Amino acid sequence: MKLAPRLALLLAAAVVAATACAPQTSDDSSSGKDEKSGTLRVWLFQEVNNKPKEKVVDAVLAGFEKAHEDTEVTVEYIPVETRAQRIKAAFNDPASAPDVIEYGNTDTAGYVKDGGLLDVTEEFAAWDEAKDTDATARQSVTVDGKVYGAPYFVGVRALYYRTDVFDELGLKPPKSMDELAATAKRIRAEKPDLYGIAVGGAYTYGAMPFIWANGGELATGKGGSYASAIDSAAAREGIEAYTSLFGDDNCPAAKCAGMGGNDTVTAFASGKAAMAIGGDFSHQAVEAGEVKGAYAVVPLPGVEPGSIAPAFAGGNNIGVLRSTSHRTLAVDLMKRLASKEAQDDLFGAMGFLPTFTDVRQRVAAEEPFVKPFVDTLAAGTKFVPASAAWATIDSSQVLPTMFQEVVSGKKDVGAAAGDAAKKMDDAFGSAG
Repeated sequence: MKLAPRLALLLAAAVVAATACAPQTSDDSSSGKDEKSGTLRVWLFQEVNNKPKEKVVDAVLAGFEKAHEDTEVTVEYIPVETRAQRIKAAFNDPASAPDVIEYGNTDTAGYVKDGGLLDVTEEFAAWDEAKDTDATARQSVTVDGKVYGAPYFVGVRALYYRTDVFDELGLKPPKSMDELAATAKRIRAEKPDLYGIAVGGAYTYGAMPFIWANGGELATGKGGSYASAIDSAAAREGIEAYTSLFGDDNCPAAKCAGMGGNDTVTAFASGKAAMAIGGDFSHQAVEAGEVKGAYAVVPLPGVEPGSIAPAFAGGNNIGVLRSTSHRTLAVDLMKRLASKEAQDDLFGAMGFLPTFTDVRQRVAAEEPFVKPFVDTLAAGTKFVPASAAWATIDSSQVLPTMFQEVVSGKKDVGAAAGDAAKKMDDAFGSAG
């Protein structure tokens, strides 16, 4: 996902599947070699301010090279925005491909389908530290029961609120989703220059907790075979709960329907909203805004008073390419980069939340701001379907279109959800 300049850098590594087209990949790119010396190539994501990350990585590489004689590592930091083209092209060209890569956790299923990632199930199971990996992070590297990498960091969202506004109006942080809506509308009524809570019709990962908290799911299935569940009765309740926040009594649809996650955080940071759903990685943007010193964060409440809404667990993973000719070395390097020590250091340098539960609890004690996000993770998070189809669903804006159709009045919840479900099922079917 240091907390002033460090946390915002997670934005640069947002874990949304890339939309660019890429060439077809080979069905069998395994080299079958396991050389014990030579040069290993690593591709990691370029951050907004990359120097702190480089320092952490360099320390890992120094230890790796010391442990393995006649071995060296070269690292290239690649832009997040063009990762799809670069990585999928590498799947087709083993001679110039890296051995180890960082990748977004929503990319796992697609890369596995492309035949690009190495199955490291046995090595992961034998790794002593792996037992402390949280369940959702483990899920993000798992496809059809096999493991294709190691979780690197996790990002999660919670509820930011203006303490000055709440104090002035005698309000308490909401304990349920009904209270959230009522509080937002009261603020808007008493302070019409503010959004009660900034919401966005294009803010997929801010809307998902409303669906999950109401018992809905994005899809059902496993093993690569999924069917949309976005039009189920429970999911429709969640869609209704989220879209009810759009309107003149909170966040006018004309202004808010097109807003994404960054837009809602910007509205909060600039003092235009009393509440917003933002990530641990949004902290620096808020600290740099007009509301510095006048806000706090709590977990986003669920349906039942006192409960926490399930949040999407974003983040990145470290994986080994099937084409590597240094399997043993590459897997060892993967584990070192994603180790407890490295994740602890990465949090200190960048603010990225560790995927190990014990490490995360320790850093939360060191940085009180992190606690609401850690509590959210501990309450249970959710992930997108482990299907290669998710990249298509996400890039096609299926869910934002659904929300926007509802808030604009073009369709009711049932019709919009039904159309979204059909699009999702078409994508699942095409992905095989």
